[in-house]
Amino acid sequence: MVSEPEFQQAVKELELCLRKSKLFSIHPELERALPVIKIPERIIQFRVTWEDDKGNMQVNNGFRVQFNSTLGPYKGGLRFHPTVNLSVLKFLGYEQTFKNALTGISMGGGKGGADFDPKGKSDAEIRDFCHAFMRELSRHIGANRDVPAGDIGVGGREIGFLFGAYKEYRNVWDGALTGKGLDWGGSYIRTEATGYGLIYYVDHMIHYVSPLPPPYSALKAIELGAKVLTLSDSKGLLVAKDDAKGFTPQDIHTIADIKLARKSLADGLKSSSSLATNFDYIPGERPWKHVPNNRIDIALPCATQNELDEDDAQVLLEAGCQFVAEGSNMGCTIEAIEVFENSRTRGPHRCWYAPGKASNCGGVAVSGLEMAQNAQRTQWTPEQVDTELAKIMENCFKNCVKTAQQYAEEYDQDGNVIAYSQKGGCATLTGTGSQHRWIFESISRHA
Repeated sequence: MVSEPEFQQAVKELELCLRKSKLFSIHPELERALPVIKIPERIIQFRVTWEDDKGNMQVNNGFRVQFNSTLGPYKGGLRFHPTVNLSVLKFLGYEQTFKNALTGISMGGGKGGADFDPKGKSDAEIRDFCHAFMRELSRHIGANRDVPAGDIGVGGREIGFLFGAYKEYRNVWDGALTGKGLDWGGSYIRTEATGYGLIYYVDHMIHYVSPLPPPYSALKAIELGAKVLTLSDSKGLLVAKDDAKGFTPQDIHTIADIKLARKSLADGLKSSSSLATNFDYIPGERPWKHVPNNRIDIALPCATQNELDEDDAQVLLEAGCQFVAEGSNMGCTIEAIEVFENSRTRGPHRCWYAPGKASNCGGVAVSGLEMAQNAQRTQWTPEQVDTELAKIMENCFKNCVKTAQQYAEEYDQDGNVIAYSQKGGCATLTGTGSQHRWIFESISRHA
C-alpha cells in the first residue's frame, strides 16, 4: 500500500472515535460503511503546463479529489503549495465531508489543488497558471456538481483568475467557485468566516462548561474581549512583550496586510515600527511553548495539520489552558488529543478539546451561504451573513452535545459531563443531530 501518512492518520482518528462510542452497538449495520467511506468517489489528476515570465515552459501536478456527494455537490478548497500531494488532499477531502455535513447545508466533500508555489511569482505567472489549471478542472466542476473554494496559496486574486478562466472555458456564469470578489458573486465575511466561526464555537464551549465570561481567533477574539498574546506562521511567531496589552485590532490588520502580500511575520516586523516595538519575534518556533508568564486560557491551532503535538499539549496543560479548539484541519496529533482527553482524570485540571471538523466549519458554512446567494442572484448584508454563521455554529455545537450524550455516554466513568473531545469527535463523525448518520446509512445501503 502506498504510504499516505496524513490520510491514514485521519482515517485512524475517525475509527478510534467511532469504536470508543456506542454507535456500532446501537447501529451495527453502519459499521460496514467504514471501508466504503474512506474511498473517494473519484480522483482526478492532470498535468498543468504554463509559461513563466522568461518564456520557459513549466509543469505541475493538478488534482481534484471528489470524495463524497451523498449530501450535495462536492465542496472544498483548492490548495496551491509545494507540499500538495494525494495524501494531503485525500485527508482534507475526507475531513471536509464530515465538516460540511455539520453545517446543515447540502454539501458533499472534496478537495483539490496543485504542487505550485505562488510565492515569488508575478501576477502574470499566477494568472497563466490558473488558466492552465482551470482548462482541465472546468470539465469536472459546476454549481450543482463540484464547487471549489480557496485554501492555502489560493486567495481572492487566484479565485478571480480561476473564475474568469471558468467563464471563458464553459461560457456560463454560475456559482462554480466560492470566495469570489464582492462585485461578482462573492459573500461578505467569507475571508473572516473560519476565524469568526471558531470563536463562536469556543464561546459555546465556555458557556456549556461554566458561566465564566468568554475570553476568546484574533480580530473577533479581541472584539469579544480577549487578549491575544501570540500569533504565528510557518516561519516563526510573534509574542507580546506586554501580556497585559496583547495585540490590538490595528496590529491584526497590519499583519493581515503583510500576509496578503505573501510576506512572513519576520518581514512584517522589519516594515512595521509598531510591531517591532510591541512584539518579540522567535524564528522557527510554534507558540505553544512560549506562553507569556506561563499562563494561557485558550489555545487555537489555526495553521495546518499536526501543528500541536503531545509535548505541546503537556505544556498547555501546565500553563492552565482550559480550552483547545482546532481552527485548522487535524491541527492536533492523535497523541495530543489523548493528553486532552486524559486531563479529565490525570491532569492538573480539565482541558476541553474541540476537533476541527466541528470548530472550524465556519469557513465552508459561509461558502455554502455564498452558493445560496448565487442561486438567488442576490447579495446579503454583512450582518445577515454573520447572523447566519452564528446560528450554524450554535446548531453545530448543540448537535455535537446531543450526539455525544446518545452515543458516547458510557465512557464518562465518573458520571460527570462527558469529555468534550469525545463529544466533539463522535458528534462530528456520527451525529444524529447533525447529518452523519445519514451519510453512513446511505453508504451502507450500497456497501
